[in-house]
Amino acid sequence: MAPRPLAESGASGTGTGRMAVGLVWALVLVLMWLWGKEVTAGQGGLSAPTTGDVAAVGRPRGVPLPPPRPPAAPAAPERLAVPSLGIDGVPVVPRGLEPSGAIEPPPYEAPRTVGWYAAGTTPGARGTALLVGHVDTRTRPAVFHGLGTTRPGAVVRVARADGTVAEFTVEDVRVFSRHAFDAHQAYGPRDPARAELRLITCGGTFDRATSSYTANVVVSAYLTAIR
Repeated sequence: MAPRPLAESGASGTGTGRMAVGLVWALVLVLMWLWGKEVTAGQGGLSAPTTGDVAAVGRPRGVPLPPPRPPAAPAAPERLAVPSLGIDGVPVVPRGLEPSGAIEPPPYEAPRTVGWYAAGTTPGARGTALLVGHVDTRTRPAVFHGLGTTRPGAVVRVARADGTVAEFTVEDVRVFSRHAFDAHQAYGPRDPARAELRLITCGGTFDRATSSYTANVVVSAYLTAIR
């Protein structure tokens, strides 16, 4: 099942436009999962993220960041490392779409596993690759529990199936409320010529009335090296 077709978005009919808009709609579907289904396996606030809206930041002015590297050939991701968060080589598994159209989450029984939207871009290739992870479980924090504490300049490494490691540099970290957000601003490519990465999880606070988190943390990074 594919993300919502371009004709329903009112955008241009070019191939690039279809891919870009299709990805944005896929990311919107991720939001639906992260705000709803994901928290059905969550702790409901007892192990809620220590980040929240205040901790996530955009890119401070004057922070020097390295130049982007040209995109690499596509290769599937296998493991993810974010040294500043203590994430060291966790498995990355391909995920598709559920019958409802939402992206399949990583298995709940594997809270230290990250899901990659396999119908989209591979990390390191031109475009925006999408990685999603749980923020908590019923008993403990999960892989992306501290995602909102990431800072611009942090390094994200993705080991790929071709034996290379795509190294990304974080350029900003944002929290988007579920009630007011611009999907294109949040998840659209910053530069269509670059290889970009998004890491997404729940954020804000846990709303017991709706059994969901109030926001999403979105970490944006771009490719700076292939090793």
